Amino acid sequence: MEHLITMEDLSFDGIKEIIKHAEKLKSEYQKGIIHQPLKNKTLGMLFEKHSTRTRLTFDIGMYQLGGYAVYLSANDLYLGTGDSFFDTVSVLSRYIDAIMIRATNHKDVEALANISSVPIINGQTNLHHPCQALADLFTIYEYKGSFDNLKLAYVGDGNNIANSLLLACATVGIDIRIASPFGFECNETLVNKAKAIAEKNMSQVLITNDVSEAVRNADIVYTSAWFANKSHNKDEKLMALKAYQVNGFLLSIAKDDCLFMHSLPAFRGMEVSPDVLDGYQSIILDQSENKLHIQKAILQMIMQ
Repeated sequence: MEHLITMEDLSFDGIKEIIKHAEKLKSEYQKGIIHQPLKNKTLGMLFEKHSTRTRLTFDIGMYQLGGYAVYLSANDLYLGTGDSFFDTVSVLSRYIDAIMIRATNHKDVEALANISSVPIINGQTNLHHPCQALADLFTIYEYKGSFDNLKLAYVGDGNNIANSLLLACATVGIDIRIASPFGFECNETLVNKAKAIAEKNMSQVLITNDVSEAVRNADIVYTSAWFANKSHNKDEKLMALKAYQVNGFLLSIAKDDCLFMHSLPAFRGMEVSPDVLDGYQSIILDQSENKLHIQKAILQMIMQ
C-alpha cells in the first residue's frame, strides 16, 4: 500500500494479508510478546474532528510497535489562516514517516495523498471509514473463520461506515444488504462500484428501504450512530430513521446465531435497543478492541 484512502485501495489478497498480520499481532500482544518493528518511526495524527477510539488505537498502536505518535488538532495547524495546505503537508513530510488524518471532507484527504511524500491513512471522512471496515472484517473472520456464504445486514443511516462496508464486503465476497430510509441511502457512486466488485466475486449487494428484507436470515446485523454526521436536520433525520432501530424483534428474523455489530459510539434507545447492544449476540467490544490490532497491522505494512 502506498496510501490507505478507501477500501478500493485493497484487493481481496491485500485484505487477507492485513487480517492475518493483525491476528498475529493480537496473539503476540495477548502473550506479552514485545514486537517493535516501527522503532524510531513517527506517525502524525491530524484531527479535524474529535475522536476517542481512532485516536487511542493509533496512538497506543504506534507505542506498542515501538514508534511515536504526534497528535495535531485543527487548532494546532495554520491551515487556511497562514500556511497553505501544500506547504503544511510538505513540511510535515520532512518530520514524520506517515500521516493519519480524520477529516470532515473526503476530498481533503485525496488532495493530501496527491501531494504527500509519506503514506497517508484515512482515519475517517464524511464518505469513507476504511480502518473501521477492516476491523469489522477481522472481527467477522475471528467469529466465522471464513467469509464464505455470509450475509451482512446493515440497518440505518447510509453513512461513511455503510459506504466502506459496501466496498469491503463486496471485495471479500460477503453478501451485503443495506436498509436505509429514503433520502438517507449510501452514496450512489459507491453502491455501483460495490455492485461491480461483488459481481466479480459472486456475491450480492442489495440496497433497500425495507428493514425486514435486509435482515431476514442474516448472519450479521450491523448499525451505527445516526447523528455522527451533522449534515441533516436532527428532527427530520430522527423521524426518518425511527423505524430502523435494531431491536430484539428485528434480530428475531435474522439467523438464530446471528452476530450484532456496532462501530461505536452507540446511543441506547436510538439506533439500537439496550437489550441488543448488551445482549449475548453483541460482539461490539471485540469489534472495538480489534481496531487496535488491525490499525497496528496497517501501520506496520504501510510504514515499513
